[in-house]
Amino acid sequence: MKKFIIKNILIVLVLTTSCSDDFVDVASPDEISDEFFNSEQDYQDALIGAYDALQSTYLNVMLGEIASDNTLAGGESATDVPGIQEIDDMIHTPVNAQLRDIWTWMYGGVSRTNYILEFQDKTDFPNKNNVLAQTKFLRAYYYFELVKWFGDIPLIIDKRVQFGEELGIDKSPKADVYALIENDLTFAISNLPNTQAQKGRVTKAAAQALLGKVYLYQDKFSESATVLENLIDSAPSIPLDLLPTETANTMFENDNENNIESVFEVQYTDEEGGSFDCLQCSEGNVAVGFNGIRNYDGTLFESGFSFNVPTQEAVDAFEADDIRLEYSILDINAWAAETGASFKEGFEHTGYYNRKYIARQGDLNTGDANLTNPNNYRAIRFADVLLLAAEALNRGGISDDRARTYLNRVRNRATLSDVTTSGTNLTNDIYKERRVELVGEGHRFFDLVRTGRAANEIDGFVSGKHEVFPIPSIEIQLAGNRWEQNPNY
Repeated sequence: MKKFIIKNILIVLVLTTSCSDDFVDVASPDEISDEFFNSEQDYQDALIGAYDALQSTYLNVMLGEIASDNTLAGGESATDVPGIQEIDDMIHTPVNAQLRDIWTWMYGGVSRTNYILEFQDKTDFPNKNNVLAQTKFLRAYYYFELVKWFGDIPLIIDKRVQFGEELGIDKSPKADVYALIENDLTFAISNLPNTQAQKGRVTKAAAQALLGKVYLYQDKFSESATVLENLIDSAPSIPLDLLPTETANTMFENDNENNIESVFEVQYTDEEGGSFDCLQCSEGNVAVGFNGIRNYDGTLFESGFSFNVPTQEAVDAFEADDIRLEYSILDINAWAAETGASFKEGFEHTGYYNRKYIARQGDLNTGDANLTNPNNYRAIRFADVLLLAAEALNRGGISDDRARTYLNRVRNRATLSDVTTSGTNLTNDIYKERRVELVGEGHRFFDLVRTGRAANEIDGFVSGKHEVFPIPSIEIQLAGNRWEQNPNY
């Protein structure tokens, strides 16, 4: 029974249903209390389950690009995964299957962390604050995804939800969700080390970076600048830094994971576990297969399903001589002409692929190449930290000098000259830099929304509606229709 508890974390919750296996042979709450959280190992096992939910965030990353002006849905045809096509065209509705996946999978992560925190006082051990700090970081991460996507949401703290209790849970204002996220990350910063023995575990730097980002999403510029500059100042001793120009093109390769630029990565493996009936069960980065070149035959890369294809506009956003273009976006026509490779054009073919996250030959040892790619998602990079700090300093009217310093560190690594602008012109330079530095990494849609630029940049975007996505209608029904739908859906 304990093995089942560890694997599935016993979140039998209407809000977070996933695979049907979650409903098999589940212990009662009293049994859990008696049998589990009696040792540090029990807490560590449950924490592994909380980390495991990160792997399903591949979908958030894909759709964060597809919903923006960076990429098109692609795929085989206009009916290939309709929910993805709808989000690309800004015609998504409350019955969109992929939006429900994000809702349920992220609440699954929340529930796994709440399960640990419900029993946080049961057993003491020397490493406990580290375990709880990792747990609170993960809860903050999942809630941040939820509040970004859906705005006001049900806020569940330090407890599991038993059957029937969902009928008494109201939505909370996003300000309350952000307040919990801030508290969780503040605790994490105070109790996490600079390094962890196991790669992929949360560190103090990851918590600082996420908190700085959370502040910036709320236009708390001073708070954001303070925490991010504290991280930047301490980076040499951690150590954290930009990869040098000479090796920047290896940043997203499978054999250069968890490098010096990585503040936090979602860890993936090529182990079997998922299927198209249960994509969130995969131990691999499913997005890599979805992003891949359709019917590819050639060197270096593997085939995939041709989703999430970059637009010409995204390519044109790069300045001349910017070395990032080559390792960020693959020009498949030029590549085929150079190497003799062949491929099939998919739906909405643009001629480009997201080179950061498409499969390479040799990545896999086992499993389905489309479901079990082991390439980690670089969730927070030091370049992102520098650009977030630059934005906070500039938009907060704190220091354009320091903002330029951080911005130019990123530009110089890309072999580009310094910017010398200030004020609004500097703001626009920072926005441009975020686009090209982070293209393909899932941030673009939310950057446009939080800075009020989405309506001007995204075709079909309706102000007052598309800043958030609709709450899945089935979730509203399961909660007794007590939640109002997001406006204009």
